[in-house]
Amino acid sequence: MAEPLSELIEEVVSAPLHDDSASVAQIMISEDTTSIGLLLESLPVNQRVDAWQLVPDHKKVQVLVEMRSDPREVLIATTEPERWDALFTGIDAETLLELADSLPDSLVDKALAAMDKQQHEYFKDASQYAEEQIGHWLTHDVLTLPINADTKDAMRLIRRTVPRLTDCIFLVNRAGQFSAAVRLTRVFGAPEHLKLVELAEPFIDVVKAEDVGVVAAKTVQRSGFTAIPVLDENNILLGRVDIASACELIDEYHERQVMASAGMDENEDLFSPVRKSAQGRAIWLGINLVTAFLASWFIGLFEATLQQVVALAVLMPVVASMGGIAGSQTLTLIVRGLALGQVTDANRKALLNKELRVGALNGVIWAGVIGFVAFIWFSNAMLGLVIGLAILLNIIAAALSGVFLPVVLSKLKLDPALSGSVILTTVTDIVGFVTFLGLGTVFLL
Repeated sequence: MAEPLSELIEEVVSAPLHDDSASVAQIMISEDTTSIGLLLESLPVNQRVDAWQLVPDHKKVQVLVEMRSDPREVLIATTEPERWDALFTGIDAETLLELADSLPDSLVDKALAAMDKQQHEYFKDASQYAEEQIGHWLTHDVLTLPINADTKDAMRLIRRTVPRLTDCIFLVNRAGQFSAAVRLTRVFGAPEHLKLVELAEPFIDVVKAEDVGVVAAKTVQRSGFTAIPVLDENNILLGRVDIASACELIDEYHERQVMASAGMDENEDLFSPVRKSAQGRAIWLGINLVTAFLASWFIGLFEATLQQVVALAVLMPVVASMGGIAGSQTLTLIVRGLALGQVTDANRKALLNKELRVGALNGVIWAGVIGFVAFIWFSNAMLGLVIGLAILLNIIAAALSGVFLPVVLSKLKLDPALSGSVILTTVTDIVGFVTFLGLGTVFLL
C-alpha cells in the first residue's frame, strides 16, 4: 500500500468537500486490489458506491474478491447489468468460487458463460465440495509429470511455466494417482536421463479433498513445502493447496472465532444498515438477558440473607468475576484444542484431571488472598472464610465447565466459540452466587 489505510480513508472521505474526485480516481488506479478492497469497506455506503465507479474495470472483480461478502454485495447491486460481460472477461474458477455466494444466479451463469471449458469444469468439480472442505478451494496450476519421467522432461516443463509458490513437481501413475514429489532444486544440475523418481522426496504430506479447510491449511504450514497435493478418495491428484491459500484460510478462521465470540458475523459490513446490525446483535443480547435474569433469580432466593449481611452484596461481584475468568481461560484452551483436533475421548479424562488440579491450586491461592482481604475490610473472620470457600468452589466448577461445555456443544454440532462463553458465564455466576450466599446463610446468620 502506497499510503497507510487511515490516510487513504481521510483523503477519500474529504474529497467531496474539495470537489476533488481526481485524487480518488488516482488512488483507485495506483493502489493494489487488496488495499482498494479494505478502503472501500471502510467508507460509508454512499461514498463507497461513488468510489467504486472510479475503480478501473480490470481491477473490479479482484477488488470484490478481496472484500467481505456484505460490503461487496452493495457494490454488486449498484453495478449496471450490462457492465458484467466486460468485467467477467477472463474470469477463472477460483475467482468465481470466491464470489459465487454474493452473486445472483443470473450473474453466476453469465460468469460461467465467459469461462473456457477447462475453467468451467474446475468450477463444477469444486462446487461438489462444501465451503468448509479444502476441495472447494484447491488450485489447479500444478507441475505434473508421469512417474517414469526423467530430468530432461522436468527441465522442459519448468522452462515452459512455473506457477507461483511452486517448489515441487508431482509425479502420477497412469491412472492419475499421486505417487511422489520432486523438489525443483533437486532437478537443477541432475543428469538429463536420471529418472525423477530417484530424486523424489522421502515424504510429503497430502490432504484429501473432503478434509476440513482449516485443518488442511495447518497441514500445509507444518509440511515444509510451499504447496502440498490434494487427492480424492481414490488418491487421484486433483490439485494443490499452497501456503498463501493456507494462511488466508487460517486468518479467516480466526476472524470467525473472534466475531463469533461476540455473537457476530465476520462478514458484517462496517456500515451495514442500522436495522440489520441491530437485528443481528439483538439475538445474543436477548440470550444474555435471559441468562442474567436466571442469575438474578438465584440471587433473589437469598434476599433475606442480603438484607441482614450487606457485606455479601458488596463482595458478590468478586466471586462471579473470579469464576468467569478462570472458566474463560479453560474454555479458550479447550476450544483451541478441539479446533486443532488435539482434544479427543482418549485424552479428555487426563485433560480434565489436569484442569481440575490447576483450578484447585489457583482456587486455594486466591481464596486465601481474597478471604484475608475480606477479613481486613470488614473485620469479620467468618466472612473471609465464606468468600474463600466460595471462590475455591467456583474456580473448580469453572474448570469443570470449561472442559465439558465445549466438548458437549461440539457433539451437538454447535460452535463452542459462539455459545460457550455465554453458557459458561451463566454457570459460573449461578454457582458462585449460590455457593457464596448459601454459605453466608449457614455461617453468618
